Amino acid sequence: DGHTEALARRSEILQDKFIEVPCSEDYNSYKRFEGCTPRKCGRGVTDAVITREEAERIRRIAERGLSLGGSDGGASILDLHSGALSLGKHFVNLYRYFGDKIQDIFTEEDFALYRDVRQRIQQRIAQAFGISSASMYLTKPTFFSRINNTEAKTTHDEYWHPHVDKVTYGSFDYTSLLYLSDYTEDFGGGRFIFMDAGSNKTIEPRAGRVSFFTSGSENLHRVEKVHWGTRYAITISFTCNPDHGIGDPVLM
Repeated sequence: DGHTEALARRSEILQDKFIEVPCSEDYNSYKRFEGCTPRKCGRGVTDAVITREEAERIRRIAERGLSLGGSDGGASILDLHSGALSLGKHFVNLYRYFGDKIQDIFTEEDFALYRDVRQRIQQRIAQAFGISSASMYLTKPTFFSRINNTEAKTTHDEYWHPHVDKVTYGSFDYTSLLYLSDYTEDFGGGRFIFMDAGSNKTIEPRAGRVSFFTSGSENLHRVEKVHWGTRYAITISFTCNPDHGIGDPVLM
């Protein structure tokens, strides 16, 4: 792995940390949207946008939703927008599968908190990259993840491979992660790693911590395998292309 440097330790409380990196050419293959498509690229970490108490409340939303299913392997997802929920080796549509019972699982307050948190993260990203938050659109997939050390059963469970978000999902321009549990307290392993030439930069999850970055290959990354415990996070992604925008989830 070469040299490894901690960009954000769990024990630190970071107001705002931002590192600019040169943009890749990935964005040139897509339609550009002035005032949004990255011209300044980089990665940031902040513990000042979401409180730990809010992160706990959001984690409870994830726990309740994922208690309805879960992957046979170590990585489960819950997407409140599309309704996608890991179930065994497959996915089901939460809203169709459980119907009216969903009202017993989630509340309007849950969805209002989710929206509020999403807006704050969007504003923080816009501020860091010097763009207007109105020019950014939520895009899919935006989802909760629950990772433990159960052996992978399908390729969906293999979350640890290095990847570039813009390559995997062409619509992504800005990616964010809100961590909902604590490294070394709730789980071991599971650090987020930016893979730079000759060096790795790691982020140690902390409940309420937001990390965000431009989605091109300037930010090649992976997640370490979780060795013990359970790691909760939510991935929230943004596009500059209004055609790829999605709305906030609504309680069916």
